[in-house]
Formats: sequence, structure tokens, C-alpha cells
Amino acid sequence: MEVDSKVDLGPLLNKSAKRTRDLFTLNYAQAYDDPASQRVRLSAKISDEYKYSRELPAALVAQQKKAAEAAKEAKKQREEIPPPSAVGDLIDGISAQQSEKSASTSQALTLRTKNAFPDMPEGSGVGSSLVRRSTPKFVRPTWHAPWKLMRVISGHLGWVRSVAMEPGNEWFATGAGDRTIKLWDLASGRLKLTLTGHIATVRGLAVSPRHPYLFSCGEDKQVKCWDLESNKVIRHYHGHLSGVYALALHPTLDVLVTTGRDAVARVWDMRTKQCVHVMSGHTSTVSAVKCQEADPQVITGSMDSTVRLWDLAAGKSMATLTHHKKSVRALAVHPTEFSFASGSADNIKGWKCPEGTFIQNYDSQQAIINTLSLNSDNVLFGGADNGSMGFYDWKSGYRFQTLETVVQPGSLDAEAGIFASTFDITGTRLITCEADKTVKIWKEDPDATEETHPIDWRPSLRRQRY
Repeated sequence: MEVDSKVDLGPLLNKSAKRTRDLFTLNYAQAYDDPASQRVRLSAKISDEYKYSRELPAALVAQQKKAAEAAKEAKKQREEIPPPSAVGDLIDGISAQQSEKSASTSQALTLRTKNAFPDMPEGSGVGSSLVRRSTPKFVRPTWHAPWKLMRVISGHLGWVRSVAMEPGNEWFATGAGDRTIKLWDLASGRLKLTLTGHIATVRGLAVSPRHPYLFSCGEDKQVKCWDLESNKVIRHYHGHLSGVYALALHPTLDVLVTTGRDAVARVWDMRTKQCVHVMSGHTSTVSAVKCQEADPQVITGSMDSTVRLWDLAAGKSMATLTHHKKSVRALAVHPTEFSFASGSADNIKGWKCPEGTFIQNYDSQQAIINTLSLNSDNVLFGGADNGSMGFYDWKSGYRFQTLETVVQPGSLDAEAGIFASTFDITGTRLITCEADKTVKIWKEDPDATEETHPIDWRPSLRRQRY
């Protein structure tokens, strides 16, 4: 194409250069908020990106027209107001219906209030502000015979801190602050054997139901396995960094779980002495541990006022129960139901497995609960630091008996604490370990009946089962 040499291209080039400079004004270090530059940029962007979408498609235009016509018709219908008399009658009818409905509701609520609270004075205004709630259901307690002291066994030279029952129900073992483990005959209360080896207080004991082994732990950081055929230590489990306060045997696996002041629960292979898991999560001393067959297979209670449910396979926490306000020192697993109880200075609480659902609170003893025991007859025992003993009905939470332990003659009144307890295999004998250096055995009163010891049960909302 030939260009006419007579045409002056200077103005065209100047215009093009000026437009290019306006478009790329930022490259020339000019201010970004230059209005001329922004206007040129915006017009160029609209021209490039929206050139083919300035006009709507025909189908969309037709749809918008139909919508506009429908809106006009609706507006006309709203403008057609009925006569004033008809509107007034309609409003009066609606208000009358509403007043009748509110009167009937108020009457129903008032009747409900009178039935639920017969002592409520009239005109108190409670009936109109009540919220409909289901009637609380109370579990009536089952009658249990009261317990009484059967035998006092003395022989330890220090506080008796732990106890374990033999699966054959013939003897039991106790550990004390005198660093010894003593085996006692259950029927006669006579001493059968004394085991020495710990160099500090023995805080935990367990007798294996499937092996001739006795396991012990103490404040000397040691966990020992005793062979009951040779009465010697055959294994040590090393790993705890501080005193070991509790231990538990798994009912089906060859696994031992120990807890203590280092705020962890350690899982040991019984045979190889290897530490399988170090279950960490608590922030203070873990003072109680229990094992069961199904998940959660390990339950721990700690001085950080929490209860944790553990997945034994993964070695991790499944749930953390934070209902307690003070240190959890005791746990008890129900022998037949899938539930357990935890004891603290504020309360004794019942839980349902496996998720740890809260069931109910038990009547508080107003003391620091050191130990809990539970038998198959649904009798829950709580032993406290001040020597008080509470016997509860497991289903209802009713405390049917309260006792004070009998201090051994010559002991101080301050030595009335109960540190450990257990029921025997049959559930008819209760063994308590106490601060007066004695072991006491309790049994049910055979002469008691429902007439001589009636149930003094007064249900309240605080005792409601959730």
C-alpha cells in the first residue's frame, strides 16, 4: 500500500504518543490517583473486556419483560383495598381469636404451676412466665443393708496406702508407708507374708488374675513384678521420672498401666518390660487409673481436676471430662455396667461409657474423697480424708448410710483418714486402709431389714438423674 507523501503524520503520532503515555503513566512514576490517567485506563478496560457484553441476549431480555409485567400486576392487586368496614371486621376477628388463645394458654400454664408447685401463693406471677418443661423423673433408691465394722487388723508401722484383692478371694495384700507389702488371710485376718523391697511408701498394688504375679508401685519411682511362687521380684519397669501413685492391670491383655507425679500414664508390656505408650495430656499428678476390656480401655483421674478417657491402641486421649472443680483422687468402674464413678473434694460423679456422658451427682460428703469402691450389688463406697464413710445406691445417687471410722486406741484424731478401699470378689466384705496404721474389714448387718432401717428418701432437683 502506498502512502501519500503529502499527508502530515506529525499530529497523529503526537496524539498516539500522548494516549500511550496516559495509559502507562505509572511507568513514568506519576501519582496513581491522577484522575486523567484513571479515566483513560477505565475507558480502555471497558472497551476491551465488555465490548461483546454491552447488549443482553434476546432470551434474557424477554424474561426481564415478563418479570416486570408480573410485578405491575401484583402492585395493582395490592392497590385494590377492600372497603373500610370489611377490613375492620377482619381485624376484630383476628384480635378476638388471639385473645382467646392467650387466655387458654395462660390458664393451662397456671394449672400446670399449681400441680407442680402446690405451695406457691396465687398472684405471684410465676404461671405466666413459666417455660414448658418435662416433669423430672426420679429413680427410687433400692434398699441396701447397712454396713458395720467386722474386724480390725494391725501390723503395719505406717499409713496403709494401697490394697488389692486376690482373684480367688482367699487373701488380700496391703502396702503402707513402712515400705512393706503384707499379705493377709481374708477369713481369719492373720498375716501370711511380708514382702520387702521398696525404699519408699507403697502406693499401688494389683494381683494378676491370669498369672501368679503381684505388681506394686511406690513413691521411689519403682514398679515391681513379684512372683508369688518364689516371693521374689522378677521384673522392674523403669521409666517414671517421679513417684508412682497408681497402677492397673488390663483384664485381657498382658499390659500394665502406671501413673504418678510426672503427669503421664505409662503402658508397659508385662513380659518384655518395654514401655508401649507414654500417654501425656494431664497437667498435674495422675492419682488414679482404671482399665477395662472395651473402649475406653484406660481411664485416668488427675490433680488437674480432669478425667481422661484413652484409646489404648493409639495411645491418645479420646475425651477429657472437665466437670470436677477440684482434684480427682479416686475412680471406680462398675463390675457389670458400662459405667464408672469419679471422686473429688467437690463431689462424686457418675459417668457412662464410652463417650463419658455425665449421669448424675451423688450426695456430697463435704470432704476430700480419697477412694471409691463399687460392687455388683450397686453399692458405692466413698472414703474421705477426714474419716467419713459414705455408702450410696448406684442407681439413684442416694446416700443410705454415713459412718465415721473408728480410730485405733492411742492414735490421734487427725489419723482418721481413709486412703484405699476395695470390695472382695463376692461384694459382701469391704476392706479399708486407714491413717491409724490399721486395716478394717466391714460387712453388711445381717439383722437389718427394711422395717428397722427404712429409706429416708427425699427427692430434690439437685438429685435429678440426667
